[in-house]
Amino acid sequence: MSQSTVIRNAFLVNEGQIIESDVLIKEGRIERIAGDLQAPNGADVVDANGRHLLPGMIDDQVHFREPGLTHKGDFYSESRAAIAGGVTSYMEMPNSKPPTTNTEQLEWKYARAAHTSAANYAFYHGATNDNIDDIRAINPSSTCGVKVFMGASTGNMLVDDESTLAAIFRDSPVLIATHCESTPMIMANMKQAMKKYGKNIPVTEHANIRSAETCYASSELAVALANKHQAQLHVLHISTARELDLFKPGPMKGKSITAEACIHFLHFDDSHYGQYGNRIKCNPAIKSAADRAAIIEAISDGRLDIIATDHAPHTTEEKASDDYLTAPAGLPLVQEVLVAALELVHDGKLDLHTVVRGITHNPADRYNVVERGYIREGYHADLVLVDLHGGTDVTRERVLSRCGWSPFEGRRFQSRVAAVWVNGALAFDGKHVIEHGAAQRLQFNHPQR
Repeated sequence: MSQSTVIRNAFLVNEGQIIESDVLIKEGRIERIAGDLQAPNGADVVDANGRHLLPGMIDDQVHFREPGLTHKGDFYSESRAAIAGGVTSYMEMPNSKPPTTNTEQLEWKYARAAHTSAANYAFYHGATNDNIDDIRAINPSSTCGVKVFMGASTGNMLVDDESTLAAIFRDSPVLIATHCESTPMIMANMKQAMKKYGKNIPVTEHANIRSAETCYASSELAVALANKHQAQLHVLHISTARELDLFKPGPMKGKSITAEACIHFLHFDDSHYGQYGNRIKCNPAIKSAADRAAIIEAISDGRLDIIATDHAPHTTEEKASDDYLTAPAGLPLVQEVLVAALELVHDGKLDLHTVVRGITHNPADRYNVVERGYIREGYHADLVLVDLHGGTDVTRERVLSRCGWSPFEGRRFQSRVAAVWVNGALAFDGKHVIEHGAAQRLQFNHPQR
């Protein structure tokens, strides 16, 4: 690749402003931001033609399925789908096989991603009922955070021991990210559904089995523990209006408790189960239209700070099952997340700065990512050029995730990802992912407790 790139005639969307400017990239970083920049000898010159240049998305919640579940996806396949969607950095969850619950498994993932990932990468250290000593011993520079499943999860990662939860919130040296659903309440709801339907439970019952009450009870507990122990808490994938009462509106700066929305909760509600069936089965469940509207409003007013995917690929055969009890939960979303988020701008539900803040600035700040998430001189050149009027038709043929399908198939989004740079290297030209070898391990500057 060229050592230098000049992007001309772009509208930079950054830190609440839109500025027409050129950008000089040199040796993987943003060297200069100014008008009418002179291109160094041998530099690549890209004419943005008035399109919008965004910081690359930092997705703080993905499941890339490696190790152990690679028939669904792996770091290679899913990172390339992410790049095509404008995601230049990701933070990957620990519920693989084996789970990432110790330093050895964590470093295995980093070593593997160093050879195969097209996007910048980081990994969570998973919590269990019996690995509190591993959590206490975490080197804060080694992970984006500790993931706690306070609800049913894949594998043996449900943390439901009260003393263990208290110890995690008291002693974790890094941010705690939680999946909040009450397992006892889910089991009671499932028992009632089995009593009514036997084993032929319709997927329309999913939002009742994993109800708003199950989510609120668990989120309320997480917030109470964080307040008691003065922990840094980030509650993942909020799915209900009721939970929003637990979080404060306004700018994220200074908050010790934050929360996020995921893109599927912004585009689907329980009226879609009839059309999509188990393809939109996920945990926590997609709920009512009123919940969906409230979540969008909470992104706008700052009660929800981050927009992510919870990208969780399963094969077309697995998701095609009509059996609710055996069909897996999760959706592949990284390739459409940015255009799907921008669709809410086109629809007048969110403004462009709110979207950029939610996908780039706030994830970088919340996780203390070093020198990413903004278009600033000296920062890593992770950039996405977006054509707000280019249009994206979601077809199965364009899907890069190994699972081979998208829940947005048949949709036309009004925006298009026109180009992506990772650490200054062109990684996507609007049509093809380019093998660039420039992806890096994310660095963190976590504050001490």
